[in-house]
This record gives sequence, structure tokens and C-alpha cells, in this order.
Amino acid sequence: MARRTRASRDRLDAHKEIAASPWIQRKFPFFDPLDEEQIVKLESQVDWILEEIGVAFRDDEDALKIWKDAGIKLDGDIVRADAQWVRAQCSKAPKEFTQLARNPARSVKIGGNNQVFAPIYGAPFVRDLKGGRRYGDMDSFEKLVKLSYMHPNLHHGGLVICEPCDVPVSKRHFDMLYAHMTLSDKPHLGAITEMSRAQDSVDMAEIVFGKEVMDNNCVIMGNVNTNSPLLVDRVVTEAIRTYSARGQGIVVVPFILSGAMGPVSTAASIAQAMAEAMMVCAFSQLVRPGAPFVLGNFLSSMSLKSGAPTFGMPEPVVSNYAIGQLARRAGLPLRCGGSLTASKIEDAQAAYESADSMHSTMLAGANFVLHAAGWMEGGLCVGFEKLIMDADRLGSYQKVLSEGLDVSDEAFARDAYQEVEPGGHFLGSAHTMRNYQNAFYEPALSDSENVESWEEGGAKDMRERAYDRWNLMLNQYEPPPIDSAVKEELTTYVAKRKEEIPDAWY
Repeated sequence: MARRTRASRDRLDAHKEIAASPWIQRKFPFFDPLDEEQIVKLESQVDWILEEIGVAFRDDEDALKIWKDAGIKLDGDIVRADAQWVRAQCSKAPKEFTQLARNPARSVKIGGNNQVFAPIYGAPFVRDLKGGRRYGDMDSFEKLVKLSYMHPNLHHGGLVICEPCDVPVSKRHFDMLYAHMTLSDKPHLGAITEMSRAQDSVDMAEIVFGKEVMDNNCVIMGNVNTNSPLLVDRVVTEAIRTYSARGQGIVVVPFILSGAMGPVSTAASIAQAMAEAMMVCAFSQLVRPGAPFVLGNFLSSMSLKSGAPTFGMPEPVVSNYAIGQLARRAGLPLRCGGSLTASKIEDAQAAYESADSMHSTMLAGANFVLHAAGWMEGGLCVGFEKLIMDADRLGSYQKVLSEGLDVSDEAFARDAYQEVEPGGHFLGSAHTMRNYQNAFYEPALSDSENVESWEEGGAKDMRERAYDRWNLMLNQYEPPPIDSAVKEELTTYVAKRKEEIPDAWY
């Protein structure tokens, strides 16, 4: 039989890219390494911060009024509250909710035993094997949206896969949202950097889904960071007052570099992250009880010599596990980072750091994983090859989480033992024939052939194979269908709003 070449395999496999599970329904148990005594100590520290230290809510008088109307006494802009009251407010947020996608088959469930993978967010630079490192632009952004749409192991589009730096800051959110809404039909996030941009996101989502659907469902979410340590600025509170008030989701993530935005000890930073996020969750529930909320964690160690963040290190790995346990006890969906690395290219450092970071995120039970693919250079750069390489590995995590260990009668293969004689082989057994197509996960980018086959295919390393892969995907991209009236209304809205806003580059 003629040997199938790598090129032919790539052509065949590329057609499978969009066939996807919309999200991971986890069967594999969570990894909960902390005992009850450790958890109670962490929760006591969280409660102490909430009650004795407090969190500042700054530059938003409307936010402070919401706290006052709830009966909370303020110390300037510092909010301190009874910890049990805060936890009671947090309990109003749903433990699990669905974010609808434009294509209902791609809607995702967030919380509970569900996990959703989304690409990198916020990188100002892009890099690929041939084009090198450069500022992101709209052309790169649209390509990344298409690739995220096409890849089966990415369930969610995120939003700012890269910053389109060739579009004015004041207007680029329109182009990013329009791209996600027309070039993909997966769920995505909305803008948050100004209240008007958050409102534009909500308004555009209403065009796509309709008012009635949006009134009763989460169709878009905003992702915001607290200004650690212990500061919530107007960007966060205005985003909450826009998204949560409309019944849409908000993801709030304390970004803590231990030793800078939090104490150098990991336990203290974990408790601080929980306190910040829970205080903001309580605020979101004052805005609208029952509004979807995702508790985020982005805790990183740092080089105490240079101040640079470090990734895939033991301290943030442990923090993922701890936050996972604490979030489940608080009854809140969890967001963690994914395939994180400080490396500048897709090298051994990138592989080790990304794998350690993503593996702990997976086992910890993060329900929404931003930065699951494409992250390089501490988040400053998205790599086209890295996006495809990371997403390829996400498939193996998905199989572990969604299948675990099959112990069915078919899995024990008793008929195969009766068929195969001692010293024989199972390659042609009936059991193998029934199961060979789905028995093992086959990563598209890994080369497990012999060296002669590898050399015959050009002796390409994984970066080169990933480069070929994403270019092949873009060549085969076809936009998902969209109602022409919806697309026209989106186009009209964007054009009108752009006319009303002057160009601004900061």
C-alpha cells in the first residue's frame, strides 16, 4: 500500500478544523491539593482583608453611591464589608451559565464542570516565522480571528487577539467586534476600556441577537482587571455598570505580580486576589442580582532582580490549584491564564513554561481560560505559529478532561484476548478495527514518523509545520453564514458611530 505523505495528511486534516466540541464537559476530577486546614486559613485571610483592610473604588461617584445605597459605610473611597455579607452577595451570581454564540451550536457553558478555551488577549505585537515581529494591524487581527474560528480546540474567540495598531484607539473596538461578529460565529468578548466602548459592544450584540434574546441570556462578556493592590478603578466599575446592568457577563481578574502588586509570599497574594475579586463580585450583584460573574486569577511570580514577570513557575502553578478550590467553595466560575511564557519565540522555554502553566490551569478546573493559545513574550506578542501549536496541544487536554479513563466493557476488550493468540498482535483484531479511528489523540503538528519519512517531508521542525498549517487554514477559510439584514445593520451602526467619534491614538 502506498504510504500517505504528510502533505496529503495535511490536506485531509485541514477540512476537519471546524468540526468541534463547543466546550469541554469535564469528567476528570479536579486536583484539590490543599487540605481543609489550609483552605480555612486562606479564607480567614480573605475575610480579614475584606473587613479590616478593604478595597478602594476610585474615580466613580456612581459606584460609591451604589455601595452607600446598600448600607455600606465608606472610609473615603475604601470599601470594607462584613465577609459573610460579601459571600452572600457572591452567592447571587450563577454557578454556571451559558454564553450564546451567533451559531447556537457553538454556544458555551461556563462554570460547574465545564471548561472553555479562548486565545490570547491584548498583545500589541504579532510574530510569524516569515514576517518576524511587528506591531499588530487589522490584517493580522482578522487572520487571527479566522484561525481561532477554524480551530476545533478553541471554543471562544476572546476579543483583542492582537491590537490593530493601524486603527485609531477610539475606533478600533468597532472593527474588532465587527470582525468577530462576521468572520466567526463563536462567542466572544466585548470592549471595556471606556464606558462608551462597553456600551457599543452591548448595542452591537443586541443587533446580532435581538433585544428579547439578550434580555434573557448572556450573549457577550467583558473582561477587566483590578488595579492591584486593592484598587478598583473606573474602568472596572463602568464596565460592570454597563455589562452587568444589561444582564451580561463580566470577568474580573486581579493581575498580581507577587512581590510588586502583592506580597512576595504566594499565600498572601492568593488571598488578596480572592478578596479583590469577591468584593467586585458583590458590587456586580448590587448592580443586578443574578448577573453572570467569573472570578479571575492571574497571579505571576517575578524576577526580583529585574522586575520581569515569570511564567510556568511553581508559585503560580500552586496558585491555580488554590484558587480553583477557593472559587468552587465560593460557588463562582473561575478564569485562569493558559499557555503562558516569557519566551520570545516558540522554543524549549516556551514549550516548558506554557505546558506547566496550562496543565495546572486544566487540573485546577478553570472554567474560562483566556490566553489558552498564542501567548508569547509575557503577553506582549501573539505568535501565529504559537497559536496553532498551543491549540494543537489543547486537544490532548480536552480528551483527558472530557473522557478520563473509559472502563466500559468495550474498553476492556475481552473479545480481543479471545481472538489473539499468546505472542500474537492486536493490530488486525476486530476490537482494533472497531476502535482504531478514535483510540488515540493524534496531534496534527507532531511528527511521530521515522526519520526517513521526516527527511522526505523536508525535515521541518514544529515551527515550520505550524507556519504551513495556519497558512493552509487561511487558504481554506470560508466565512460562516450571517443574516444579510443583521450584517447590514451592524455595518450601518459602525459607520454612524465612527462618524460621531474623532480619531484618537491614545
